[in-house]
Amino acid sequence: MAAPVKLYGPPFSTAVARVMVTLLEKDVPFQLLPVNMAKGEHKKPDYLKIQPFGQVPAFQDEGVTIFESRAISRYVCDKYANQGNRGLFGTNPLEKASIDQWLEAEGQNFNPPSSILVFQLTFAPRMKIKQDENLIEQNEAKLASVLDVYDRRLNESKYLAGDDFTLADLSHLPNAQYLNGTDDGELFRSRKNVERWWGEVSSRESWKKVLEMQSPPAPKKA
Repeated sequence: MAAPVKLYGPPFSTAVARVMVTLLEKDVPFQLLPVNMAKGEHKKPDYLKIQPFGQVPAFQDEGVTIFESRAISRYVCDKYANQGNRGLFGTNPLEKASIDQWLEAEGQNFNPPSSILVFQLTFAPRMKIKQDENLIEQNEAKLASVLDVYDRRLNESKYLAGDDFTLADLSHLPNAQYLNGTDDGELFRSRKNVERWWGEVSSRESWKKVLEMQSPPAPKKA
């Protein structure tokens, strides 16, 4: 039996979570190796050998080293095509092209405003950093425009790339999860098709497992 693949990074990272849910969908055993970014472990020489930009995640599969969560997810789907969710990255060129175009939409259109909002609304308060209200307002407007496009698309098909759950949907899970825990969840709930889609993708067992892994362990009883 092959050794588990190695995934480096904290589970609460949106990029790390994206890879985790991909691995779970594909039934690929993995070892999650923590990287303490508060202590600067992501900038140490040994880590920079596998992630030259000093970010998370980093990924190792036997002699293969990859960084960037979407690239890792594509690799996992192709390498382990015959196990787990076999249609996660499509099974023919047309399906793959459809998935890729919506993955690009996620990376270029959805991710920029949603990442800013996740930081401003979720992480800034935890880090005692003052929120930038102008930045929040600007990016709420940008995200609303993206979700308008999604709502029209999801009126035509069950999922973004067609009638099956794929990487195109999966890639949205981490940022959308954080935002649905804030007032900006209304951006999803106020669009009928987006709300329906979010309810379905966020209910997948693979994502529930990721959320469990993100939860701090319960305190031990005395």
